[in-house]
Amino acid sequence: MSQFKAYRRKGVTMMRPYVDGEDLTGVSVSDSDIPAVGGMIAVNENIDNDRWYIAEQWFKDNYYQD
Repeated sequence: MSQFKAYRRKGVTMMRPYVDGEDLTGVSVSDSDIPAVGGMIAVNENIDNDRWYIAEQWFKDNYYQD
């Protein structure tokens, strides 16, 4: 892991809650994730069709709202 370095994020990420059973066509979902209520859908503010799912625990551990 010595090739990896820690980087911080700057700015904000626009997100909305995942809705149970919604069609995730066009949303990138990691193979290790199973979309569930509590997760979030994020969008790239500069590219509207660039969207990805964020699991609930990752969201809770890494994001906060002002």
